[in-house]
Amino acid sequence: MYNIKKITKDLIWVGANDRRIALFEGVYHAPQGVSYNSYLLMDDKTVLLDTVDKAVTHQFMENIENSLGGRNLDYLIINHMEPDHCAEIPTILQKYPTVKIVCNAKIQAMIGQFFDFEIPQEQYLIVKEGDVLNTGKHNLTFIMAPMVHWPEVMVTYDSTDKILFSADAFGSFGAIDGNIFADEVDWENRYLDEARRYYTNIVGKYGPQVQMLLKKASGVEINMVCPLHGYVWRKDLDKFIDKYQKWSTYTPEINSVLIAYASVYGGTQNAAEILASKLAELGVKDIKMFDVSVTHSSYVVSDAFKYSHIVFASTTYNNGIFVEMENLLHDIVAHNLQNRKFAVIENGSWAPQAGRLMTELLSQLKNNEFIGAGISIKSAVKSDKIEEIENLAKAIVDTMK
Repeated sequence: MYNIKKITKDLIWVGANDRRIALFEGVYHAPQGVSYNSYLLMDDKTVLLDTVDKAVTHQFMENIENSLGGRNLDYLIINHMEPDHCAEIPTILQKYPTVKIVCNAKIQAMIGQFFDFEIPQEQYLIVKEGDVLNTGKHNLTFIMAPMVHWPEVMVTYDSTDKILFSADAFGSFGAIDGNIFADEVDWENRYLDEARRYYTNIVGKYGPQVQMLLKKASGVEINMVCPLHGYVWRKDLDKFIDKYQKWSTYTPEINSVLIAYASVYGGTQNAAEILASKLAELGVKDIKMFDVSVTHSSYVVSDAFKYSHIVFASTTYNNGIFVEMENLLHDIVAHNLQNRKFAVIENGSWAPQAGRLMTELLSQLKNNEFIGAGISIKSAVKSDKIEEIENLAKAIVDTMK
């Protein structure tokens, strides 16, 4: 049975939730599921904005058929060609063979890469920056947003109702629990962390490109944002934009310390725990600790974008960095983290190497600063190392003032 949600008088959400997904993109844990958002504009011409993932085909097609109420589908706008949003293009073309495909040239090329059928050229409406499609009462303007987070991405702006269809921008992990608007839920407490984890891991590398899109979006009046994942925004959008400004400029949200450690037999964990206690004694609040062996790196990457100071503590393993810590550091480097203060702690029973190797990896990142020369432990924390840990805590606090 169909499940649709009214957004405005002319706009209907026809997407679907996937609550059984274990790993989004085969990588990211999705404990609250994920929504695949698609929107149907009912004007003189009918317009579908993006499709959904193949996991929710049946629900999606029921939603569209019911919403159209016997009308034909005139246009399909494709803002993003990632398969969780474009998988149902073949199903739409089979059901509505005369539908006009609205996309940019890069999207058209990707359609040929993903699917084996050919769409006649005359069935395409190829658009570029600033082009406008009139559907009756509504005028849809197309804005290119390359590398947010694929090279073909564009967004669509309805100047009539002042709605930005933002593709993957302003999205979030998490299924939609009945309510469709962010102001209908306790978004900050229930979904902000998942929105940050979504942004930092999916889009985080492309801060300059996000800044370019934000600059373009600031030139138009926006009353509502309709992303391809998560809730629709119609109030307090400035709060979310403020987060995007911080995330895309790699500006910490809080002045505090994140400690990520990898420990085999507890010695490295003990050093991390002692450091956290010393920081707390010096007045640092909201310290966050992660055991990277049991916490997926996407959560650590997310908080790395949130915190101003990050301590990495790792045992030496096979003459290198412990496996899960090495994976995390490669992930952080891949996501282009900047403007942070780092410290490192290494452990090694006979040949400590992790500190040097961690520093080499982190040194690839721009605009960061290392606090001190690092601490080296052999097997377990001894009394002579307590003073070093205390001094590191003081040095961290000094840079926080």
